[in-house]
Amino acid sequence: MNDWDYISLTDMIRAKDGGFFISDWLRNRNTIEFLGVWEQIHNPDFNYGEFATIKSQAGLNSYKISVKKWVEKTNAIGLKASAGRYGGTYAYKDIAFEFGMWISPQFKIYLIKEFDRLKAEEVQRQSLEWDLQRTLTKINYKIHTGAIKAHIVPPTVTKEQASIIYASEADMLNVALFGKTAGQWRKENPKLDGNMRDYATLEQLVVLSNMESINALLIKQGLPQGDRLVQLNQVAISQLSALAGNTHIKRLKDSASEKKKRESRHLRPLFERQSA
Repeated sequence: MNDWDYISLTDMIRAKDGGFFISDWLRNRNTIEFLGVWEQIHNPDFNYGEFATIKSQAGLNSYKISVKKWVEKTNAIGLKASAGRYGGTYAYKDIAFEFGMWISPQFKIYLIKEFDRLKAEEVQRQSLEWDLQRTLTKINYKIHTGAIKAHIVPPTVTKEQASIIYASEADMLNVALFGKTAGQWRKENPKLDGNMRDYATLEQLVVLSNMESINALLIKQGLPQGDRLVQLNQVAISQLSALAGNTHIKRLKDSASEKKKRESRHLRPLFERQSA
């Protein structure tokens, strides 16, 4: 965990009117339970024996513990206390948000609204990335169906008969990439809406787009479906293996992760905003 992940509880109290003390928050049983769960998730060296003792005493009128003692006894990493010019009590951002909600209902409302905003932005960004690949896939699908119409579908069949051929070619791509037909996927996932392509990964959509173009070329060359299935399956295996270590795909995912970190830092001014 980096230093910028920690927020000063001392500064938060200074910015808030009223008699609030970190020791009062720390003696609260709900606080102790929250801190214990947080440490369990993030800290493999957490001292559960000492925590159990502290938890049994939390909430009693005679119970009192400082941040320094809490860290010493439990080997906690979520809270820090330091002396000196820039000293004070610091908490990891998750814990600082919990503290902020304890001393200020307004902060809690701001935090909820900010979380909703960030999640909406994340969904929109992911949707744009996914839609880009889906659009590319649909464009290649037009090329794919055009090749089927020109080289496979006889000119005298009905629309219903032609759709059977189109569906057969689409399912051939499904088997080559996903290892199953659309009907098999629906039977395995009766509660999901849409089709397997709607739930494909970014890597799978990239490969599917390439496969549709390759299949159109193979159709023009007159290869029978069975031979094309074997070749396209080899293409899928090869390309997915290559994309597993592709720096561009990794950079795209890393950028999403980094954006989440930046967004968490933007949450810091929330307390100052509501106390201004």
